[in-house]
Amino acid sequence: MKPHPIKADFHMHTRFSPDSQTAPQRLVARCQERGLNLVAVTDHNTIAGAHAVARIAPFPVIIGAEVKTADGDLIGLFLQEEVPKGLSAVETAKRIKAQGGLVFLPHPYDTVRRSVMRKSVLPDLLPLVDAVEGFNARNVFSGANTRALTLAREHRKPIVAVSDAHHPLEIGKTYTLLPFYEGTPESLLMALREAVLVCRPSSPLVHGLTVWSKVLRRLGVA
Repeated sequence: MKPHPIKADFHMHTRFSPDSQTAPQRLVARCQERGLNLVAVTDHNTIAGAHAVARIAPFPVIIGAEVKTADGDLIGLFLQEEVPKGLSAVETAKRIKAQGGLVFLPHPYDTVRRSVMRKSVLPDLLPLVDAVEGFNARNVFSGANTRALTLAREHRKPIVAVSDAHHPLEIGKTYTLLPFYEGTPESLLMALREAVLVCRPSSPLVHGLTVWSKVLRRLGVA
């Protein structure tokens, strides 16, 4: 019997990010409701949220973080320890790889977020990148995803589709289907070569939820 594909999302946030209020328990419950059975939790500049989810999830959780580099955001997966923010993108990628992790390039052409990677560093960074977000559900303009796909294909990088969920309602609309996963970075990269992307954009209104989460956090009520 042919095994069922693995429904995965490699970019999502919990309340350990300053722009999300999603509790680890709620994230796990929503993933189960939507049939996700492999996730990477990538809170901003911390792996604490990923560990919190991993402790309670009945499915595999990849420990990750979305690191704010001096050049823009970069995602590290399979992290053993946190990578300091504020380093150059290349140095950040090297530190991720030094601990056996994978480097994912998030939303490289989004024109709304201020945290996209500076294009001038891409020539030096791309040799260290393991996969590119060819579809990020939070990109407001479809052209951002089109350009990301082109970038990945030109440089022969595996492509993923991610929710970038900051709220439970975003989880499970967009995901990456894998034919297998054996729990290692190497097996993930192999599986991504055969991945199928399920791409459904989130409403632009989700960015309003993110702003509201930041306001509540600053007021000390979340």
